[in-house]
Amino acid sequence: MRTTLATGMVATLALVLTGCSRSEAPVSWHEYALQGAYSASLSEQGRFGVIGSIQHGASLWDTSSNARLFSWNHQPGQYSIIAATALSPDESFAATAGQQDLVLWNLISGQAVWYWSSPADILAMDLSRGADYALLGLANHEAVYFDIKNGGVKRSLRHDARVRAVNLSLDGRLALTGSDAYKARLWDLQSGELLKTLEFGNVVDTVALSPDGRLAFSAGSLDRAVIWNTASGEVLHTLSDFGGLFQRRMSFLSARFSSSGEQLLTGSAAGFVQLWDVASGTELRRWKLHKRAAYGPISTAVYAVAFATDGYYAIGSNGLINLLR
Repeated sequence: MRTTLATGMVATLALVLTGCSRSEAPVSWHEYALQGAYSASLSEQGRFGVIGSIQHGASLWDTSSNARLFSWNHQPGQYSIIAATALSPDESFAATAGQQDLVLWNLISGQAVWYWSSPADILAMDLSRGADYALLGLANHEAVYFDIKNGGVKRSLRHDARVRAVNLSLDGRLALTGSDAYKARLWDLQSGELLKTLEFGNVVDTVALSPDGRLAFSAGSLDRAVIWNTASGEVLHTLSDFGGLFQRRMSFLSARFSSSGEQLLTGSAAGFVQLWDVASGTELRRWKLHKRAAYGPISTAVYAVAFATDGYYAIGSNGLINLLR
């Protein structure tokens, strides 16, 4: 009995160690924020990154050359605390948000296009194609579909808790939200109708829609993380759960489907980036983001991930962008 138990423990330990050894290192990394970041976003094709630095407000970066293109702050002569950032899918505009102020920026000129005040703290943000609209997740239990160029709320989506995560389908027809009420909700933005609701065991802080809107990813903090069908609401794959002897629970902070919808890229609070096969739900690759020092914090949270022509990009809370291949 003891021999069998010991053998089983060794085998299990070997499996755990093997799983850990599968994590690959980044090809390269570059500093975008000296003292770390409050927020970060990457564009759809990975060409641009926006980072809300702890030290110097927001900045726009060219990821291929790692050149800072513009520095952005909401008030002249003051460094803004940027709580949320977003880039339009066509890579023409960016938005930065403080607690209750929102600025739309032109990526070509670097100039501010519009400045708006929000009725409540902005917790999450996404932009439509051409940045005609912004989907905002607010602390007042609402998600609002906002005309960011002309002003005015086109659609208000009422929740029963703070809205921590938002994402738009590429055609602007669907909105996916995650809230402190432990729910992910899918909405029709034309009618405002609630289409689907998935319940979790904790705060839903990460959501993503595939470009065609057929698939969704939703994750609760240290809870389930699932890929599901938006038409039926059926869960297709569970990427993280709380079952089994050795729990696989993770906190995902970022996620993005590939342009074809065949792959999913996720970033975790523990500093891991994972590439998933959507059809099977299997993990294809795993990387661990670069740390600034061998000692100190164990990991850096992954704020943003993106598919790119030269690999994959990920920005961590330590202010470093990582190139993964």
